[in-house]
Amino acid sequence: MGIAFPVSHVSHDRTVRLVSTARLRAPVLAKLVPASDLDALAEIEGATSGRLRAQEAGTDRLDRRELVFGLPHAHFINAAFSYALPRSLNRFNGPGRGAWYAALLVETCIAEVTFHMERELANVGDYNATVEYAELFASFVGDFTDLRGIDPAPDCLHPDPAKGYPAGNRLADAVRSAGHYGIVYPSVRSAGGVCLVALIPHAVQSVAQGRVLQVTWTGKPGPHIQIPS
Repeated sequence: MGIAFPVSHVSHDRTVRLVSTARLRAPVLAKLVPASDLDALAEIEGATSGRLRAQEAGTDRLDRRELVFGLPHAHFINAAFSYALPRSLNRFNGPGRGAWYAALLVETCIAEVTFHMERELANVGDYNATVEYAELFASFVGDFTDLRGIDPAPDCLHPDPAKGYPAGNRLADAVRSAGHYGIVYPSVRSAGGVCLVALIPHAVQSVAQGRVLQVTWTGKPGPHIQIPS
């Protein structure tokens, strides 16, 4: 598949990604076992951690040599590429290979993550939940396939995941094959927002952690957002 879209040299010093704070916490068991057992705990974590397994042996679609080591917060980068939904697609990645999704504004990120969370809440039929998300900042410099300003919008930006995600995965494969870092595109869930997806780990630079946001649903769609000043 060729790429029928323009390529732009992207330079952004501070994009933002939201991840559940559950990924940032030390293992719960670490507080429950003596220090002498921590090596055994680390072995158990390694057997169950997709990131650690990927760093050792890769995944079906990710060579371990693509991952990054020796950089600040490298584990956040590697986790983004090691974890993927096991039987379904995201917009620009599928089983066996993750990606680093980010946006220029945190409001855009909130719209994106709450859309996906509300799909899950709808699936279980219960709109009562509280989720904490941490900001992860990163910079990007490189060539990205650019979907901004394209009219009509390409199939990969269709708001229905069943239509947009298969097309997005085909485009992502072509972008990687062409040697580009990723895709910059208009947010599908936040009008006027701009998103980026890095398709290769070393495209993600200068990762730093920011604020923690709390998103709460109280029985119906449309969460309450608490953002520290």
